[in-house]
Order: sequence, then structure tokens, then C-alpha cells
Amino acid sequence: MKNNPKSQIQNRDTRIAIIGLGYVGLPLAIRFSEEGFQTVGFDIDEEKVKLLNDGKSYIKHINEDDIFAMANNGFTATSDFSKISDVDAIIICVPTPLGVHNEPDLSYIKSTLDAIKSYLKENQLLILESTTYPGTTEEEIVPFIQAIKNPKSSIENQKFTIGVNFYVGYSPEREDPGNKKYSTKTIPKVVSGYTENCLELTKALYDQIVDQTVPVSSPRVAEMTKILENIHRAVNIGLVNELKMVADKMDIDIYEVIKAAATKPFGFTPYYPGPGLGGHCIPIDPFYLAWKAKEVGINTRFIELAGEINTAMPGYVVQKIGEALNSVGKSIKGSSILVLGLAYKKNVDDSRESPSFAIIDILMKMGADVQYSDPYLPETPKTRNYNFDLQSVKLTPENIKLFDVIVLATDHDKFDYKLIEKEAMLIVDTRGRFLINNVIKA
Repeated sequence: MKNNPKSQIQNRDTRIAIIGLGYVGLPLAIRFSEEGFQTVGFDIDEEKVKLLNDGKSYIKHINEDDIFAMANNGFTATSDFSKISDVDAIIICVPTPLGVHNEPDLSYIKSTLDAIKSYLKENQLLILESTTYPGTTEEEIVPFIQAIKNPKSSIENQKFTIGVNFYVGYSPEREDPGNKKYSTKTIPKVVSGYTENCLELTKALYDQIVDQTVPVSSPRVAEMTKILENIHRAVNIGLVNELKMVADKMDIDIYEVIKAAATKPFGFTPYYPGPGLGGHCIPIDPFYLAWKAKEVGINTRFIELAGEINTAMPGYVVQKIGEALNSVGKSIKGSSILVLGLAYKKNVDDSRESPSFAIIDILMKMGADVQYSDPYLPETPKTRNYNFDLQSVKLTPENIKLFDVIVLATDHDKFDYKLIEKEAMLIVDTRGRFLINNVIKA
């Protein structure tokens, strides 16, 4: 940035770098481009880079017209991190998965910092958007920047001074893929900075692309805010999943109970059970806080219990599938089973951490012949834990009749539910979508 970074932002003269062009970074790049900012996208996936430069989308719910318009506005995608030296603001939107022992894996953040280290310059603004544990910005980003020699300084080994000639912020992503009611523009944006100057610039930048920014006192508060949002959902879903199992034993329809309770105009928010948690945030973020809490001597028993319940749900679904098959004199071993939905939520092509994978894996290990159908995912992607090499089955009357049981794991609107009801021999429903009496609710 030049002499007056805030004025430069407000005049749309700031050049933006988005690192990580996935479900968070790509919508963000579109918004900056729509508001007239010169925007460059960085990704290590060369196929994504090529598609974007050709004006094509690789995420189903992101319209290709938006990609094409962004390209016409001067957007370019690249894997060449030397171009970081040409930008004024850098926004990091890379994954933050869990390690093998459910510990935070910051390797993507650290490798990104290493990739851009040689190209950082005075007066740049660096913002992390990746969801992570409270303290990450201050414990990882800030020391990293403070250790870099300022290439513009005439003083030997002079380092950057954050808040004076380099700026660091944190603003957690709040994307909800497939939700047409809210967009990057309309969802309020929590913003923070390492210093007051950092916060002022971070807020000024996001003020240009969202309707409302919500400034907080520190990156730790912003990081904790994001964790709270996702733990709130995880805990309440864990609660309703447990209640679903209790209601099932009492021969009570939990969906009817939730519908009735939701008529209360105060003190109740409806959450719905399912086959487990999916997506990049809600199944992962509680473990981030639990890990960090142990560092300060706190055991997050409530959070961990909800995690245990949600993680166990695929096993519960398989149990219900077994009961359904037993009711018609069959067992899981040797049965043909079609799982409907591979994505973690309806109407998107995002299968990260989807419980469908765990359900398929358990059924296969029990000797079932398992296939799946998903209009958004033509083949099973390879994940950290699973590699099934399956192709989506087309839902025709003939194909539906081939299976001993149909399992609804993700309730995409594109599924023809009347056709499935008519042709399926047996249905296990984990989402409460089917209303007919002979469906097994799981």
C-alpha cells in the first residue's frame, strides 16, 4: 500500500490477493472483483487455475457467469507466488484440517506463509480467514511477520513493525454454500486486527464488499467467535441426534416433535438430526477448541460429548439399516444398498467430512454391495480416509428396483422422492424427508 492505505482502499486502488480458491476464497474473489478491485487468485491446484482463467467454475453453486464476469474485470488466477509482491492486501483462505490424533493441522497456513515470505513488502495488509483455534494469529502469523527482514529498510536486518509498516488482521469466513438467502455481501463480517491500525485497515477493506462489518477487540476474540458459532451448531445437533435415538426407542417421530416445538415463538431454535456431521467447519472446529483448552488446563467435556455422539451417528444409521433388512429376512452381508447423497449437505457438491463416506465404508466392511447416487458428484472423490472409486447411479425405476434398501443420507432437492417411494423395496431415511409410513427413520 502507498502513503495512505485507508484512502487507497476506499478509492478501490488496493490490489487484492486471495490465496486458496475454494468454497471460501472463490466467492470472496468474486465480491472484490464486483466492487472494482484488481484481484489476483492464488492456488497450488493448476487445474483450478486453468479453469478460472478460462472463465469456468468448478464449484456447482457458483455460477459460471460470475467467473466469466470476474475474468472480464481483470481477475487472473495463478500458482506463481512471486506475484504477491505486486499486491497490497493478502487474504489467506486455505484449509485447516485435523491431524491423525484430532490435533489442529496448520500445515496449509504455514506452507502459504513460507511461499509468500520472500515477496512481502512494506505496508501490505495480511488477513487470515481460515477457521482456527484462538491465538493462531498472534502465535503463528505475527511472529512470522516480525521475523522477516524489511526489504525496503536501509538499516541492516531491520524487521517489519506490525501496525506501522505492515498490517495483520483476522476475519473468519462465514460462507454457507448453497444457501440462496444469504451471500458473501449480506452476511455480517467479523473483523479484527493485531493493533488498532491493523483493525482500522481490515475493517475498511471489508466495508467495501459487505453490508456490515462487526469489529472486535482482538484476533483471539474473532477466532473464538467463529469457533463458538460452529460449536453452537455441533452441540445442538448432537443433542437432537441423541434425542432422535431416545424417541426412536419410544416409538415417537422426532421430526414431528421438532415441528411442534418450533411453534414456540421464544426460547427454542429448531435443529434437525442426521447421519452425522459434515463440511469443513462443524465436525472439525470443536476439536480445535478442545485441543487449545487442554493447553490451559480445561477439559471441554460438554463439547467432546457432542462430538462423540455426532461421530457415532454413521454407526447408528448402519444399525437401523440392519434392522430394516432383518425385518424382511435379509442381512447386511450380501445385500445391495444404494446410498442417496454423498455431499455433506443438500444441493451442494461439497463432500468434505461427509458422514456418507463412513456409512459406505462400514457397510462395505460388513459385506454389502454398496453404490451411491448424487446429482452433484458423478464419482467419489478420494479423501484422507476413503477411496471407493464409485460412480453415481442414475435414479431410474429399473435401477431403484435393483437394491434391497435405499438409504437417504443427503436430501438433495433434485432427488425424485415420489419415484423412490414408488419403486424402492425398502427405505431408510436419515433426514425425515419421506412421510410414508413404511419408511424406516434413522
